[in-house]
Amino acid sequence: MTKRQKMDYKYSMLGSVMDNYHKKPLLLQVDNMPINLFAVLKVKQELPKRLSTLGCFRRISLYSFVVVVAVMFLIMASYILTGDRKGLLLTPSPYHLSGLAVPGPFTFNLSSLKDDAHIKLVVKSITSKVEFQSNRQIPETKTLVRSESHIFSVIHRKFLPGIKNPCWYEEYSGNITLDPYRTNMYDRRAKRLRTQELQDNFKKHLVHQDGKMYRMRCLPYFYIIGQPKCGTTDLYARLKLHPEVLFSTIKEPHWWTRRRFGMNHPNEGLQEPFPVEDYLDLFDQAAYQIQGSPKSSITGRPRRPNIITGEASASTMWDNNAWVYFYDNHTTRGEPPFLTQDLIHAIQPDTRFIVMLRDPVERLYSDYLYFGNTNKSAEDFHDKVSESLQIFDGCLTEYSLRSCVYNITVTTSMPVRLHVGLYIVYLIDWLTVVSWEQILVLRLEDHASNRKYTMQNIFHFLNLGPLTKELETKIMKNPASNTRKPADKNLGPMLSTTKKILQEFHTPFNMKLAKVMNNDSFLWKNKL
Repeated sequence: MTKRQKMDYKYSMLGSVMDNYHKKPLLLQVDNMPINLFAVLKVKQELPKRLSTLGCFRRISLYSFVVVVAVMFLIMASYILTGDRKGLLLTPSPYHLSGLAVPGPFTFNLSSLKDDAHIKLVVKSITSKVEFQSNRQIPETKTLVRSESHIFSVIHRKFLPGIKNPCWYEEYSGNITLDPYRTNMYDRRAKRLRTQELQDNFKKHLVHQDGKMYRMRCLPYFYIIGQPKCGTTDLYARLKLHPEVLFSTIKEPHWWTRRRFGMNHPNEGLQEPFPVEDYLDLFDQAAYQIQGSPKSSITGRPRRPNIITGEASASTMWDNNAWVYFYDNHTTRGEPPFLTQDLIHAIQPDTRFIVMLRDPVERLYSDYLYFGNTNKSAEDFHDKVSESLQIFDGCLTEYSLRSCVYNITVTTSMPVRLHVGLYIVYLIDWLTVVSWEQILVLRLEDHASNRKYTMQNIFHFLNLGPLTKELETKIMKNPASNTRKPADKNLGPMLSTTKKILQEFHTPFNMKLAKVMNNDSFLWKNKL
């Protein structure tokens, strides 16, 4: 092989790399100017052919080789100096599926992670781009039915009269000698369904009518939908002490947002999806309590018609990460065409939702301490916040606020979950399909200072019956649940610089939230 042939072979290999990388450019930030590496390589590929007739191929080849080496050196230097692949800028999503289109590319300069003056400028850049949208297109029910036909075929649209909770009877054609929960996906992971008591109750509560068998099925009467690290576990623990409330077998099924898609965690990619039947199994214990003793007819009156059931998946309000894999996004400007609440509302138009929020600055630090693994510190938190802010700013340079908040490439690239604290973005979207009568928004700070007030507010919202004095005292006096671990407490508070940066970042979001809620306590100004 001649020297000319060797050079042509090298450039053809570089060209195939470009073609196989989903046609997305890899951008390098050099002296605050983005350089498209693939474009540089493309030029190097074509220059020798175009200039060969000029008799200077060898000189150009030498220059080209030097340029390529220099560019590769800069890439390696960037990688080594930052110690993180994100220093090479945001690359396409790690779970590339055929035909997946996600917003990109974004260019960031992450070389100034500890330069507070630079991060403050980044925050100002973000706040100058924040625009709230409330005119999203609501999908028609027939569109949802067509998209999720199996779910709508399993769940009845008309629920049983005379009982408070949404329930119905469905025909059961399985073998009653076999365990009905043997294939349940939740049981495979948590091992909480295949108990002898639950199996016995299943057989005992089957209704035989006209030669057929029927079982009662139920959905939640209410959902605790968020947010993470805002006191939802404590709320769940107190609420389940009420005699008229029964929760799902698993506290956080995450079915609407993750499991039905086969998503357990964004970094794990897609796995086997959980069918809707497995989700309904989680409410069988509640169904048996509502139904009471076995009935001779599906028209018989349930024994405990005032019992309600709920679930407390703290991802329901905000997590729509799976949408890019299953829904067309070519006509939505990178924003999801369907949201979780669209589907829930189409199936349960009268259901109720409870939201617990807290100061988003403190929420983020608590989130970091709880979900972080090793080497946690206030300084590490500051660096991760700085990096996340730069990533978010890079997205807003090209795309809308909603597109960046719901973009899995952006949200999984940020080392801390900055987007979860942008409460107003999610609340606006929820209010496009549910009324204020259906959603109760609380603050953790109020709950911590006056549990009796918040719990009575919830009891009223859910139309629950009165409590005895003893039981009310027990509910209010129980120790707080899911508090910070001692090891995390020893790390102390976040740096004051970090807190000030985050407060400035959240200001426009909190101001809009306070305006929508008509309550200035959602400004969290007392934390300044």
